[in-house]
Amino acid sequence: MGLTICDVGPRDGLQNEPETLAPHVRAEFVNRLADAGLPRIEAASFVRADAVPQMAGAEEVVAAIERRAGTEYSGLALNEKGYDRLVAAGLDRVNFTLAATDSFSRRNANQSVEEAVAAAGVVIDHAELPVTLTISVAFGCPFEGRVDPGVVAELAARFPSAEVVLADTIGVATPRQVRALVERTQAAGVHLHNTRNTGYANAVAALEAGATLFDASCGGLGGCPFAPRATGNIATEDLVYLLEGDGIETGVNLDALIETSVWLEGLLGRRLEGQVYRAGTWAGGR
Repeated sequence: MGLTICDVGPRDGLQNEPETLAPHVRAEFVNRLADAGLPRIEAASFVRADAVPQMAGAEEVVAAIERRAGTEYSGLALNEKGYDRLVAAGLDRVNFTLAATDSFSRRNANQSVEEAVAAAGVVIDHAELPVTLTISVAFGCPFEGRVDPGVVAELAARFPSAEVVLADTIGVATPRQVRALVERTQAAGVHLHNTRNTGYANAVAALEAGATLFDASCGGLGGCPFAPRATGNIATEDLVYLLEGDGIETGVNLDALIETSVWLEGLLGRRLEGQVYRAGTWAGGR
């Protein structure tokens, strides 16, 4: 099985922090993740700085990255202008996000779902880079409640050329729901939050349903500034420990990930959500 872990910490992880880290610090974060062997890293967000000030200076971040062979560097764009900035900066892949509900879409991107679909279509049709399409609030919306799986399946089917990722943005999904929706949509991947302590069980369910791409965030950083009470992503080192313990090779250096989470903890001045970086590795598991 070819499995890819994408660390979204430098983008999705840091965008919800009260502090705004300087571009060179965010680039160091990316470099540390690459040195740990992450096959894909979401390095920056090409959105308006006034909307998400934590992501200002995306071009500076990318310019300061020390590229590592074997790592794919992606970035977030929400429209054609963002995509053009991303391409000019020299990243390898674009992640385009659209919501499954109008309420969340209007708060997150100031456009309806249909407007977001049209914008995504323009980017995908003209993209020279590979495109990942993340469907946010795929399992539940903070404003509209439960999301009809049929709506998500219809959205996913409209983008057959993109790599589709299903996002449990507010951490409400359970394993049976995740398994069913991954199987129904044939989505390549999942983006899971551990808000209600179901994130890792959901990752296993997605794996069993055929998902091969898993978003995670070093230290369990994350949340969403547009989703009330949404807490962190599943922690990359916790996911790596789980997968490797079950005999699934990730190619990621767990010790290096733990060192990066410790570095982040010192940088942010607080304990992070991840468990493994605090517990440490276990010799009996090797």
